[in-house]
Amino acid sequence: MFYVYNICVILMNLSNEGDKIEVTRENTDSIVFSVINKFMERSTFGMKKYGTNLDRTDLSVLDWIQHAQEEHMDAILYLEKLKKEIGKENKSNPNGENSV
Repeated sequence: MFYVYNICVILMNLSNEGDKIEVTRENTDSIVFSVINKFMERSTFGMKKYGTNLDRTDLSVLDWIQHAQEEHMDAILYLEKLKKEIGKENKSNPNGENSV
């Protein structure tokens, strides 16, 4: 896995001139830093598992749409599961003391 301890430096191409930005703990908030770190971990995981990344050219636009739909369907299922779990907790804790 990809771990970042003190600083996360992400270089992103912003234009054809190769402009770069540096993202560090010092120049962004903790939430943005955390999300970028998770993206980097996910990218590393994908390369190890599938041997490719999103720069691949073997998929059509419809293939990419299909992948996105499937990922979003999974996300909806996860949200529904969490709603049911929260509902169970609320029924067992009528005083409103929630562990969430």
